[in-house]
Amino acid sequence: MSSRTSGSLHALLLLSDSALPLGSFAFSSGLESFLGHHKYPSNNAKLQAFDSFLEQSIANVASTALPYVLTGYTEPEELENLDNDFDASTPCTVARRASIGQGRALLAIWEKALAPSTASTVRARDAATNVSDFATKVKTSRPDAFGMSLNAHFAPLFGVVSNALGLTTHDAAYLFLLNHAKAVLSAAVRASVFGPYQSQATLASEKLQRWINDSVTRESNKKVRDSAVTTPTMDLWMGRHELLYSRIFNS
Repeated sequence: MSSRTSGSLHALLLLSDSALPLGSFAFSSGLESFLGHHKYPSNNAKLQAFDSFLEQSIANVASTALPYVLTGYTEPEELENLDNDFDASTPCTVARRASIGQGRALLAIWEKALAPSTASTVRARDAATNVSDFATKVKTSRPDAFGMSLNAHFAPLFGVVSNALGLTTHDAAYLFLLNHAKAVLSAAVRASVFGPYQSQATLASEKLQRWINDSVTRESNKKVRDSAVTTPTMDLWMGRHELLYSRIFNS
């Protein structure tokens, strides 16, 4: 096995580790609000509703964020513009706050742990330089005359970091959606939708793999300008999260 393959696999395992402190498990991606706005006649009905929610959540994240992940991967020099564009195209305040929170956590992890001393390819070195330069700018950024500043949104940053660590384009896209699914499933366990064994069964299921693969295939050739919300109610659930009387998640 070549060192490059070994390095890519190692980076893939690092970014997929549930212990990676991204803060994603503090967010339910609208699940808590979705559950709070529905009454279920039986536990089986709740499980069926969650199944539909997870499928639509993956599809919606893919259509809104995956083009930014992939463009960040292929055009790391555009990171600042992608960050600005993603901010402008995220009208939901709760979703915007979650994206920035995870993005800034990823930047902190990059600076303290992931930044490679030597990258395997010229492209990876360029991507690593772009992430490090961006991290410096975020820390010193001040709002301009219009109140705009760098935000460090998660999706484009994840794409550039994946490039810098030597992941393939497909691995970066698949991992982005898999991590989202893991976060939603973790939220479902803590919200008492089901237990940890059922969560793992869903995570290991062929249907979840199919949902992710179909989403990656559908969005792989789309540009940032083609990104769009495909499930508008997802923004509704996330936006109404702060109206819940009591809540255990930040979104």
